[in-house]
Amino acid sequence: MKIRNFGYYWLDTWVLANVIQLATQDFCLRHLNRSNDPCGRQFDQMTQAARSVPANIAEGNSRHSTSRETEMKLTDVARASLAELANDYLNWLMLHESIPWSMNSPEYKAVLTVQMDRPAYSDDVLHLSTIHILAQKHKFDTWLSGGDSLLSANCMLVLCNRLVQMLRRHIEHLLAEFKEEGGFTEGLTAERLATRTEKAVQADAPACPLCGKPMIRRVAKKGMNSGKPFWSCSRYPECNGTRKII
Repeated sequence: MKIRNFGYYWLDTWVLANVIQLATQDFCLRHLNRSNDPCGRQFDQMTQAARSVPANIAEGNSRHSTSRETEMKLTDVARASLAELANDYLNWLMLHESIPWSMNSPEYKAVLTVQMDRPAYSDDVLHLSTIHILAQKHKFDTWLSGGDSLLSANCMLVLCNRLVQMLRRHIEHLLAEFKEEGGFTEGLTAERLATRTEKAVQADAPACPLCGKPMIRRVAKKGMNSGKPFWSCSRYPECNGTRKII
């Protein structure tokens, strides 16, 4: 049984994001030092970018039932942070005069074809999910656990690109759902506008001079007419029709 507010624990994207965060922390601890990162900025930037990925996936999924739009935005933030992290690993390779693996290379294909297990938790989510995430991370020990920073950086590039594609497909799925169903917050907005339009009709409000729909009484919030009431089209922002209240 899934526990409420922990739905993202079952997402393959969130699991892989945690693997990438843990591997990045390990990479930074192993390979960044006072010689190549004297101020610790590279360490901070890489670990914070890696942290942002599972954090935004979790926050976005937690908003699934209230706002699909917010979920899509946060998921896209996770994808952007992942792209930033991937660029850091690419820079590390170039700094050491190394070229990233070709997509057709045996090494690239070996990492890409590692299959991750699907989550299978009971009620003890925190305990079992931690075991699961660590088990998935160990699947990549061949490339990550040694002291070869170039091997690790190449592996991380593949994992980052893999997750970018997963998040892209997830966003496309969310967008399709949003177009079909909307979200709770968006539904409330539509319901509120419908109610206001109905009240405007009952109150014999004037018709919009542009589209003919009923108008709604509003109060200007800025400009030279700030604080003054006026008639606004009930279809705003699709229609910008206004009338003065006499």
